[in-house]
Amino acid sequence: MTKKYDLIIIGAGPGGYTAAIRAAELGLRTAVIEERELGGVCVNRGCIPTKALLYASHLFSLMQNSDQFGIFTDQISFDYGKMQKYKEKSVKTCRNGIQQSFEKLGIHLVRGKGILRRDRTVEVRGAEGLEFYQGQHVILAAGARAFIPSIPGADLPGVVTSDKILSETDWNYSRVVIIGGGVIGVEMASIFHNLCSQVMIVEKNDHLLGPMDRKVAGELEHSLRSRGIEIYCGAQCCQVEESKSGLLCRIKTADGKEIRQPAGTVLIAAGRKPEPEALMGEDVQLRMEEGRLWTDENFQTSQEGVYAIGDLTAKTQLAHVAAAQGIFVVESLAGKPRSIRLEVVPNGMFVRLPIVPNCIYTNPEIATVGITEEAAEKMGMHVRTGYYSMNDNGKSIITRADGGFICLVFEAYSNTIVGAQIICPRATDMIGEMATAIANGLTAEQLSYAMRAHPTYSEGIRAAIADALTK
Repeated sequence: MTKKYDLIIIGAGPGGYTAAIRAAELGLRTAVIEERELGGVCVNRGCIPTKALLYASHLFSLMQNSDQFGIFTDQISFDYGKMQKYKEKSVKTCRNGIQQSFEKLGIHLVRGKGILRRDRTVEVRGAEGLEFYQGQHVILAAGARAFIPSIPGADLPGVVTSDKILSETDWNYSRVVIIGGGVIGVEMASIFHNLCSQVMIVEKNDHLLGPMDRKVAGELEHSLRSRGIEIYCGAQCCQVEESKSGLLCRIKTADGKEIRQPAGTVLIAAGRKPEPEALMGEDVQLRMEEGRLWTDENFQTSQEGVYAIGDLTAKTQLAHVAAAQGIFVVESLAGKPRSIRLEVVPNGMFVRLPIVPNCIYTNPEIATVGITEEAAEKMGMHVRTGYYSMNDNGKSIITRADGGFICLVFEAYSNTIVGAQIICPRATDMIGEMATAIANGLTAEQLSYAMRAHPTYSEGIRAAIADALTK
């Protein structure tokens, strides 16, 4: 017997569970189908566990250098197993919060693998055998899996993804080669370095962090190198092979030289890839583009009443993007005003784009939102920038946070803020102010009206605004 709901969601990651909660709040009878843990990759194998280990490892790193603050310790060590327990407690707390919201709002959680069939029917393969659910609407939010490139030796023991590292309780990472210098790669490199590992990053692009601003990537690369992390950009790992001491990576550098790098562990951090085909039954064929599901401006797929959000369709693989898309779709289905703008909106001579903060939790933290000066030039937009070096910031001096900057980008004629790039401690918290300013079209003058407390990192924002106003 087919069970019917107003909305069926396949996947309980940030996009799926956020959409489900909003749908239930708006009165839609909702079912969520998930074959693994609530929270998806983000809560269980991504954002939350990674940031927990980053925090714990950063504390250890601070303690190692505490003598500069007049604090001396005879012995400092870490227990990786206990770090993992702390991480797991953080994960469970987040997961339990989602579970409680589901129970409170009456959201039906179905355990099993969901397969989309025709007429918005979802086949669920679970412990109870086959079950069938039909929704007036269906949202596909199944996320993506770790991508393994075709490298000879990638299947050898000791060649792992971040999923494996985040589940291990034993410390076996004294010498690590990381293939990929994106967000996952640089954050994992920070964890390993904080715990005294020898770390090398191999990135095929000519700078770290892929599409991110080159100035930001360059500052991060300088910071990582200054702490002893080896970085090869424009390079490729051609092969991984076994050796007497562990693994050996054959790396071709940008100038054509070959490096034979020994490693105890090789971490493949080449991003995540969606698998939309695994969601489609024999009687369903959804339109695809570049390996992702095609959707229209309302996130509807080529099948009426079926929507796709998150990594299945978005090129920007961020938890908050998936969550925003989920809310956008649900509010549309419920006939409610949209609380989130995701479409491109004409605004006079220019266009207002979706405002998506990007955050990287290295040391120092990196956060960006809006467009960069380089991107503005490519768009033919005239801009002025305000720049401030965080070396002169009082809070940075107190905490010995060397390096970093704040760069604000303003449209030249209206002085409206259109972008921000921040590298410093707490940057990922500070970027919210800039996102709000861009969303509301604030000018440099309007931003300058607010006082910012002293001493704080956010004083740098005031200084960057002042710099822009002088130009």
